[in-house]
Amino acid sequence: MKKQFILFLAFFFVSAVLIGCDKLNFSQPKTKKVVKEAGVVSPPVRGTAIARVNNAPIILEDLNKEIEAYNAMVPLDKPEAKITTRDQKIDYLKNEMVRRMLLYQDALAKGLDRKEEVLQVLEKTKQDLLVMELVRKEAENVEVNSKEIEDYYNSYKDQLKEPEERQVREIVVSSEQEAKDILIQLLQGTDFATLAKDRSKSASAKDRGDLGFIKKGQKSAQFDAVAFSDTLEVGKISSIFKSPDGYCILKFESRRGGKQKSLTEMWDDIKRGLTFLKQQKKIEELIGNLSRSAKLEFYEGEIK
Repeated sequence: MKKQFILFLAFFFVSAVLIGCDKLNFSQPKTKKVVKEAGVVSPPVRGTAIARVNNAPIILEDLNKEIEAYNAMVPLDKPEAKITTRDQKIDYLKNEMVRRMLLYQDALAKGLDRKEEVLQVLEKTKQDLLVMELVRKEAENVEVNSKEIEDYYNSYKDQLKEPEERQVREIVVSSEQEAKDILIQLLQGTDFATLAKDRSKSASAKDRGDLGFIKKGQKSAQFDAVAFSDTLEVGKISSIFKSPDGYCILKFESRRGGKQKSLTEMWDDIKRGLTFLKQQKKIEELIGNLSRSAKLEFYEGEIK
């Protein structure tokens, strides 16, 4: 709890300073000062230096990465908020990165990096970063070949169809005898929609029995077995069946969807899915091997 409170205060303070304060006055040219301190060595530059703060470099590559991350978080409906021009980049450098570096250096000067709570958080962050990097390296060389993709498609192509939707009308009544009477009238040519409006007890009666386009799973299992049967043809009427709602008769009006996607259409999706599964398997195997060779101890009695 104490750690979380410290993190919250740190985040709140840094955000307030970086966002709420006026910009630093970099507009006036200043005489370049050479800072000489005993024992101070300029840190090595890992890229193109674009600024120095008390001899600590800020590099172009870090600026570009930060701006890329910032732009990625800008809402799609506010593209004007993105940083795109050279002047905007310079402004970000001076009023974000430089300010942060000043605060960081002051925190070091005050020994905050040696506080126990900070050290614990840094160690936890280091642990998380190293785990993520290990997982990334272990997973990056996983490959899925063409045969694996083709075999998966052939095994599961029926499940890879677009979901079929059927437009169905229904008549629902309380007794089997009433359903039989209605079925006779239907077979004699009485309009299904008219009977649904006059005789059905379902809420769909107000729509003349029309349920619109529905998918499997929206109604009961008994309903799906009849409505999505391969033997029920478009324009035809079902036999009587019992569902949780009562005794039912259906009319299959039309269908849409249900298209079988080709291997070419599914190739990239299948490859991504198989790659993910193989990566997961590789990580699980690594953890299993590490667990078998590690000394693991649990003190479950201490967990309250």
